[in-house]
Amino acid sequence: MLQRQRKRDGVTVVECAVIFPIVFLLLAGCIIAGLGVFRYQEISALSREGARYASVRGAYYEFHTGKKAVTPKEVYDNAILPKAVVLDQTRLSYDVTWSPDNRQWGSVTVVVNYFWIPEGFLGGIKLSSTSTMLVSY
Repeated sequence: MLQRQRKRDGVTVVECAVIFPIVFLLLAGCIIAGLGVFRYQEISALSREGARYASVRGAYYEFHTGKKAVTPKEVYDNAILPKAVVLDQTRLSYDVTWSPDNRQWGSVTVVVNYFWIPEGFLGGIKLSSTSTMLVSY
């Protein structure tokens, strides 16, 4: 005796209606998270570049070259800003401090902050990176 198969018209449409939004949200979340990691890597690279720039332009540099030692504004203008290509510069902030001063074997700390608004418009996130280096010149 043969059993009759039940008709399953429309089942695929219902399954897709349930699964597609979930897959889309996961995919969009992965893309937005990847963009966040990319932005953080940019902030991290900017803080390292600023610390490197400031560490080789201290008091010893001023004494030997006759050029002025670097200021926080010069660190921003010459090391951070030119490399902040993909970032909105209006949401970028920085802080440069020397401990105890800008003489050789002291340290320089550069903090770069960026207020990132994710592409999913889920509010804002403050990304921050700090780099510390010895003043070597």
